[in-house]
Amino acid sequence: MSPRPDLGPKPRLGYTASLIERAAERRTDAAALAALESDARARAYVVGGELVVLKQGAPLHDPLFTLGEARGLGPTAEIVFLGLVDNAARYAVSLAPAAAEALKARGDFVVTDLRSIAVRALVEAEHLPPLAEGKALLVWHARHRFCPNCGSPTNVVEAGWRRDCPSCHAQHFPRTDPVVIMLPVDDERCLLGRSHRFQAGMWSCLAGFVEPGEAIEDAVRRETREEAGIICGHVTYFASQPWPFPTSLMIGCHAQALSKEIVVDRHELEDARWFDREEVAAMLLQRHPGGLTTPPQVAIAYHIIRAWVEEEVDFG
Repeated sequence: MSPRPDLGPKPRLGYTASLIERAAERRTDAAALAALESDARARAYVVGGELVVLKQGAPLHDPLFTLGEARGLGPTAEIVFLGLVDNAARYAVSLAPAAAEALKARGDFVVTDLRSIAVRALVEAEHLPPLAEGKALLVWHARHRFCPNCGSPTNVVEAGWRRDCPSCHAQHFPRTDPVVIMLPVDDERCLLGRSHRFQAGMWSCLAGFVEPGEAIEDAVRRETREEAGIICGHVTYFASQPWPFPTSLMIGCHAQALSKEIVVDRHELEDARWFDREEVAAMLLQRHPGGLTTPPQVAIAYHIIRAWVEEEVDFG
């Protein structure tokens, strides 16, 4: 057997390692917020539904606008305070989706979705975490304009980090949905699956939402059994990744497979099968003879799979 190829330098995991200091203590300080907003160094990311507005640049585009520039792009809704970078405020501004769509016709802007921005590396990597923060927060606002307790319109408070109901006085906070994403391992093989939504030839980790009252390890075992019929034992944590599509936290794990026979849930997966290290290495390098691939390097699935290929997984 030929030696496994070198996979090269490890890429950065997308949407992580944020430079933002969230400065939560400023969110209730009206005077401090006013001073930050009036500071000429304040900048904003502009999000219109699923679209992000970028200033045309070369080779990378610029996602930062002054607050005046952001408001001048069209009708805006929420403006949320993300935090500080070098003591200068960063905001996310919610632009009407139709206004964002209309900006595609202008040559001085690039208007596209956040996933494309990350995969195609359209901006400096440091902008991905605050873009993820801003998009997730603005999506939450768009979906929680009315109180789920009594149905009354809610008000934005704490610089965009809470909505209050003036009728029943309930307080509502931004939510994040935990999702386990895992690679079942059977010694020298790993289990990968294909979603019905995947592009042709791509295989990835299994994944699923954590249910109420469920530990991460239990969710890993349940989802693997439900989707592929594989029983797992020991589970090890790998890393996590904010995933703003719309507001999830991906919790990456490796799981020790105790059974081998795959039974695919065709409602959840198109297919699932075992792969050996050499074949997965070829997929990571996009050199697979059959054209099979793994998710892009920005995704945590790539990093979970690569860690196993490079034999960095230890179940103790």
